[in-house]
Amino acid sequence: MPAGNLLYYALVALVIALIAGLLGFGGIAGTATGIAQILFYVFIVIFLVVLIVNFLGRGRGPIV
Repeated sequence: MPAGNLLYYALVALVIALIAGLLGFGGIAGTATGIAQILFYVFIVIFLVVLIVNFLGRGRGPIV
């Protein structure tokens, strides 16, 4: 799953949480907020792993 999809789902969950919070659905808003936080942290971890792998692989030539 590409990291862009995870960011999209985190933002969708955040928007759902905001709308549910405005409409007074506290339980749904709390659940959607939790999902958005989990997806956000997963996205950050994937980003850091890709960044480290890219940094460590700079000195090597292309893999054939």
